[in-house]
Amino acid sequence: METRNIRADLTLLLVAAIWGLAFVAQRLGMDHLGPFGFNGCRFLLGAVSLLPLLLIFRPKAGATAPRALLRGGITAGMILFLGASLQQAGLLWTTAGNAGFITGLYIIIVPLLGLLMGHITRLNTWLGGLLAVIGLYFLTVETDSGASFTINSGDLLVLGSAFFWAAHVVVIGRLASQLDNLRLAIIQFFVCALLSFIVALLFEQDTLTLSSITQAWQPIAYAGLLSVGVAYTLQVVAQRHAPASHAAIIMSLEAVFAALGGWWLLEEDFSNRALIGCALMLAGMIMSQLNLFRRKQTKQINTI
Repeated sequence: METRNIRADLTLLLVAAIWGLAFVAQRLGMDHLGPFGFNGCRFLLGAVSLLPLLLIFRPKAGATAPRALLRGGITAGMILFLGASLQQAGLLWTTAGNAGFITGLYIIIVPLLGLLMGHITRLNTWLGGLLAVIGLYFLTVETDSGASFTINSGDLLVLGSAFFWAAHVVVIGRLASQLDNLRLAIIQFFVCALLSFIVALLFEQDTLTLSSITQAWQPIAYAGLLSVGVAYTLQVVAQRHAPASHAAIIMSLEAVFAALGGWWLLEEDFSNRALIGCALMLAGMIMSQLNLFRRKQTKQINTI
């Protein structure tokens, strides 16, 4: 069991690295496509890339009930669409590094969502959330003449996406142990791609062309094959052996990889104020998941 847990942790770390660097691809892709067109292409590519695996991997008995798979896939796909859409649109007006750290706030939101399900939220989660909020202020709020402040609209959109990423982690944590992981992943990707293309056809007709897609093939390939086809599927598999809150802290390291990728490949710089914000947010994310205030009771239930 311990070896299985270590393998799951290493898998989630790989997921974090792929997702972090995907912020670079997501920004570059919008040099040619709109946010919904880009998402439609990458999620469609991710879903199609997994289809051959259906011939290789056999599902476990009872894990492929069509109605349950369809219901779970549609639910996860709709949440995925909302999170990916807000994040991708936000990248039009913010940096890959900022988007990575703000997206990472879902690690705070995951246990808070547990309150709605009757779970106990520990003190360290509240303290970590406070640190993260302070860090978010330093990262995203720009003071003007010491009197007023402004918030980047892109940062706000990405912040909204963090709530849907948190919901996605929770939903996948529940579905992964009940349904066939591969089929669940394929269905949710197709749902997300379909919804993205519908919106793109309505509002992005000028950029949703074969020429634009061809010009953006490299970012689409990375974001589709690796970020979607590989990473999201690895997330589903790994979360079978890792609680949602535990998975969240590892996957939140995508913020670090996003910042490194933005600095290395896009020449993005962080001001001293932004660096302080990033440090506080990362500290808050980690604190929220470390049980620093253990109770004397040996048995705790309904914690997240």
